[in-house]
Amino acid sequence: MAEIVNLRMARKAKARADARAQAEEARARHGATKATREKTSAEIARLERTVEGARREKDTD
Repeated sequence: MAEIVNLRMARKAKARADARAQAEEARARHGATKATREKTSAEIARLERTVEGARREKDTD
């Protein structure tokens, strides 16, 4: 037998989980200090340069 689920409660639980996830993203985006944001963006740029430098060129002969 399947478990009986109250759809109203399930819908509210899903909404709460979605709200929690959205709040977590907002905290990560807006809660960082300027120095932390700059450090993170510099790290991302460094990694992108590393990947671009290691990329092989396609041979189009």
